[in-house]
Amino acid sequence: MNALLACRPLCAACCIAPSISTPIPGMPRGKPAGEPCVQLDAQRRCQLFGRPERPAVCRQLRPSVEMCGPRDDGGHYAMRYLAQLERATTPKP
Repeated sequence: MNALLACRPLCAACCIAPSISTPIPGMPRGKPAGEPCVQLDAQRRCQLFGRPERPAVCRQLRPSVEMCGPRDDGGHYAMRYLAQLERATTPKP
């Protein structure tokens, strides 16, 4: 079962682990994998959430038990999951 979750406080794994190849306000060339997005605030929440300039890839990514893990662990499970997904989908040179 891939039940939807609410974003967990202070996690931000989906704003750090994946690369984003489209422009983000403050990051016109997107961002590399593992680098925090400049749009994260001090509470690690997206400042663009719900705004039209938020990249499509961010709007489409939804929290799930599969991605985030069965319990709140400070985002460690999600970081590992998303980093593994990033490696598996990165084109080889």
